[in-house]
Amino acid sequence: MTLTPLDIHNKEFARGFKGYNEDDVNQFLDHVIKDYETIIREKKELKEQVDQLNERLSHFSNIETTLNKSILVAQETAEEVTENAKKEAKLIIKEAEKNADRIINESLHKSRSVTLEVQELKKQAKVFRTRLKMLVSAQLDLLENNDWEGLFDLDEDEDEEEVDAQAEETSNA
Repeated sequence: MTLTPLDIHNKEFARGFKGYNEDDVNQFLDHVIKDYETIIREKKELKEQVDQLNERLSHFSNIETTLNKSILVAQETAEEVTENAKKEAKLIIKEAEKNADRIINESLHKSRSVTLEVQELKKQAKVFRTRLKMLVSAQLDLLENNDWEGLFDLDEDEDEEEVDAQAEETSNA
């Protein structure tokens, strides 16, 4: 059981034959009461201060816990974002590779097709050249042939009639 200042104040001592000086004891007890009241008041203030500090500590502990959770969530989110970015980059690379392969294949196909077309045009040019050569050769043979002279030996009367008939046919056509 704790003493209160009132307990100290009301305390009475037994008196002996040569006991204590009552005024000294009372003065000392008054001094003890004042000190004891001061200590109790200080204790009460310190308890209030400790309670406030505990309250603040609890508040800051909650903030610390919340911050730690937030940091963990931020780290997890950053890891997810990084992982998603890596996956997306891989997809983009795969898509680019597919497009590159497609473009290369199309280019090769077009190149082959153009090559075949050029070869076909060369063949056609060769055939045309051979035919033209044969035609020119035939025409030269015809020009060099002496049969031309016999064509113009017809009678003049017959020639005029034939020329008139051919002119008439040409004008009717």
